[in-house]
Amino acid sequence: MTYPTTVDENAPVIADHTIRISAPLERVWQLHTGIRFWPVWQSAITEARLDGPLAPGATFHWETAGLSIDSTVYAVDSVDAPYRILWGGPAHGITGVHEWTFTEDGDDVVVRTRESWAGAPIDADRDNLAAALDDSLVTWLEALKKAAE
Repeated sequence: MTYPTTVDENAPVIADHTIRISAPLERVWQLHTGIRFWPVWQSAITEARLDGPLAPGATFHWETAGLSIDSTVYAVDSVDAPYRILWGGPAHGITGVHEWTFTEDGDDVVVRTRESWAGAPIDADRDNLAAALDDSLVTWLEALKKAAE
């Protein structure tokens, strides 16, 4: 199986956000990759579970905003800097690819998230769905910061 190696640069919607978190890299990484614990620190996520180890090809199931989503892990690297995870898949007519990087900067961690969306729902309502994606990523980053700090 061939997986994407980055977000879809040609997608009609691409969101890109960064936040600085004053916490050790390992703590931020563990919070973010501890998928089953997402509902504990992210109020928008009501359920999350990972099938198997966190590795390429693994699937995780999660619910947010009333939507049930199955995502496939495409890449994960917690050895080389920056730490990185890439996942995605189709959900409700939208093909999403979501990349996260975690880079140490002194005592802080700079977290960057990029996500691409393509599909018929995007074509029908690009501006509103782009705004919804932006809002969800900002909320996620803020929740991660609050949980880690």
